[in-house]
Amino acid sequence: MKIDIIGDIHGCYKEFEKLTEKLGYSWKTGIPVHPEGRLLSFLGDLTDRGPDSLKVIETAAKLVNEKKAFYSPGNHCNKLYRYFKGNKVQITHGLETTVKEYEESTPKLRKQIKQQFMNLYEKSPLYQIHDSGKLIVAHAGIRQQDIGKEGKKITEFVLYGDITGKTLENGRPERRDWAKHYKGEPWIIYGHTPVKEPRIVNRTANIDTGAVFGGELTAFRYPEMETVGVGSSMPYDGSRFGV
Repeated sequence: MKIDIIGDIHGCYKEFEKLTEKLGYSWKTGIPVHPEGRLLSFLGDLTDRGPDSLKVIETAAKLVNEKKAFYSPGNHCNKLYRYFKGNKVQITHGLETTVKEYEESTPKLRKQIKQQFMNLYEKSPLYQIHDSGKLIVAHAGIRQQDIGKEGKKITEFVLYGDITGKTLENGRPERRDWAKHYKGEPWIIYGHTPVKEPRIVNRTANIDTGAVFGGELTAFRYPEMETVGVGSSMPYDGSRFGV
C-alpha cells in the first residue's frame, strides 16, 4: 500500500491543492487522483479557522466515497458533527469561521455539506489501521496497548491527546508527551498539536505543521517514510506552535 497522509488542513484548501499537486496528484476530475494509484489519508481537523472549510469537506467526502482516500476525525470534526446534530456546542476556537461560511452559503449547499460531512463522520473509524497493522493514523495519537480497541478513554486520547486536565498560561490544555515514551512497532502518524517542523520520535510522526497558523501543510509518505510540505498563505502566528 502506498499512502500519503495529510496533516491538519483546517480549511486551508489552497494549501491542500498545492500539496497534492506536489505529491503528483492530478485534479483533472475535480478531486486529487494519483496516476500510480496512491491513496490519501486525512487524520482529522479538516475544518475551522481557515477560509475554505466547506470546499475541504466536499473534496474529502468525494474522495472517501470513491475509495480514493481514508479519513478519521479530529476534535474539531467531532465538534462540527455535534453542531450539525443540533447539540449545544460553543461556537469558538475556530468553529465560528466554519459556521459563518456555512450560514452564508445557499440553502442547497448547506443541505449538501451537512449531509456529506455527517455521512463521512458516521462511516469513518476513530483511527485508521493500514498495512496489516504496520501503520496507524490517529488524530492526536494512540497508546500502543490501545491499538485495535475502542472506548471512551481511547476516544478522548485519540481526539485530544494525553491531556492532564490542567490549562497552560496560553489557555491551551496541558498534554503529556506520549510519543516520547512510545515503544511500539507500528508507525503512528498524528497531528493535533502544531509543531514548526515534522516531529519524528520513536516510530511516531507529528505532521501538524500549523498550516492555518502560517506554517506549512505537511504530508507523510508511506512506505517511503518521508515528509513533503508546502508553505501557508495564512498570517504567521508563532505563539500557536507547541512541542
